[in-house]
Amino acid sequence: MTHKIHPAILCGGSGTRLWPLSRRAHPKQLLSLVDAHSLLQATALRFADIGRFAPPIALCSESYRFIIAEQLRSAGVTPDAVILEPEGRNTAPAAAVAALWALRRDDEAILLLSPSDHVIGDLEAFNKALDVAAETALRTHALVTFGIRPTRPETGYGYIEAGGTLEGTDALSVRRFIEKPDAETARGYVEGGSYLWNSGLFLFRAADFLAELRRLEPEMMSACSEAVENARGDLDFLRLDEAAFRRAPANSIDYAVMEKTDRAAVVPVSMGWSDVGSWNALLDVADKDATGNAVWGDVVAVGTRDSLLRSEGPLVVAAGLSDVVVVATKDAVLVASRQAAQDLKPVVATLDGLKREETEGHPRVFRPWGWFETMDLGTGFKVKRIAVKPGHRLSLQSHRHRAEHWVVVTGSAEVTRGDEVLRLEANQSTYIPAGTTHRLGNPGDGDLHIIEVQSGAYLGEDDIIRFDDIYGRR
Repeated sequence: MTHKIHPAILCGGSGTRLWPLSRRAHPKQLLSLVDAHSLLQATALRFADIGRFAPPIALCSESYRFIIAEQLRSAGVTPDAVILEPEGRNTAPAAAVAALWALRRDDEAILLLSPSDHVIGDLEAFNKALDVAAETALRTHALVTFGIRPTRPETGYGYIEAGGTLEGTDALSVRRFIEKPDAETARGYVEGGSYLWNSGLFLFRAADFLAELRRLEPEMMSACSEAVENARGDLDFLRLDEAAFRRAPANSIDYAVMEKTDRAAVVPVSMGWSDVGSWNALLDVADKDATGNAVWGDVVAVGTRDSLLRSEGPLVVAAGLSDVVVVATKDAVLVASRQAAQDLKPVVATLDGLKREETEGHPRVFRPWGWFETMDLGTGFKVKRIAVKPGHRLSLQSHRHRAEHWVVVTGSAEVTRGDEVLRLEANQSTYIPAGTTHRLGNPGDGDLHIIEVQSGAYLGEDDIIRFDDIYGRR
């Protein structure tokens, strides 16, 4: 195969299925669940062979843009574009945008549409399946998906009923796409032999997909074309035209195109795939000890078996348990039976009803310049740890209601305070009165860490007036 594949990585997600590790502000594709890489990084690194793949296109919302860019950078991946969607419109408009962008780079672009939060354990099998799919797409102009050979009756996945072999290829025709079945129906599918799990991975010539979209969803095609045509650059990102993109009907690629087209094909594959849609799914793909436990972090298991035990901070001791999921973060602990852990949406909905902040984000909040973490909070005060990356700086800003005390722990700080510019080293400090214009920067070549003590009647993150910001935030 001489044509390069253009990967388009879909980086959306709600951050509820792996609570408390995933949050709305930090969904699962940003988490390191299986190894040291996040799921997003592992996805991007699958496409590292520059002889085989063009640089990836990442599609995400504005709220995730900086952390996604940083994760790609730290993994050594330089994307062709990070495209910002004004709002989530599901996978069909995202696929259209990616296809339109890829055609600007390559008139014969082959597009691979890939979720950012799936695990693929057998990369050799994955690459062989890509070869089959690409040859099929080039030879027959088919829109190809990848069907996972089922290993069990699974009610959490959609299915594809495969037909006969497409002439001159190793792909199969698609008879129909099927919604998530009940347990009895799923057993029948597995026993029948012609049913595959729907992986959510798609490959096609970009022009072929857009031709079908234009035929089946002309309103979506028109809106997405205008959104790309009128897109504008913003730092290292590409912002789609907001008004145009919002006119695109929200729909999945399955419903909008694949279930309606007569050009659908499927490549069956066994590649150690999981969508990691629950803690049980992670337990299935994780390395386990002799007692069936998958363990991460500071965990001691005594008389416990067939369980997922994970700590992101405190010591967790599990004694005399079986078939449980225990996940501890700095601010929350989940203890659930494996059955209950299959679907945590009711848990998250209950917490939302109680207006608990633990569903929204972690104590450590990432920003384009680094991160901050709330260490203590009480009436009239808040204590934060702030880390600033080398060469980065916060916005020039002021606060109406709070004063701030800064103590440098490690690194060098450049502090703008009113008309002054100060250079502070470790163990030095400064005071920022309420209403004073100020800025914190890191002129050094190592990370800057400071402790910030806020004091005042109101300490919300929205008490900020920005005068200048190198990241374009308002």
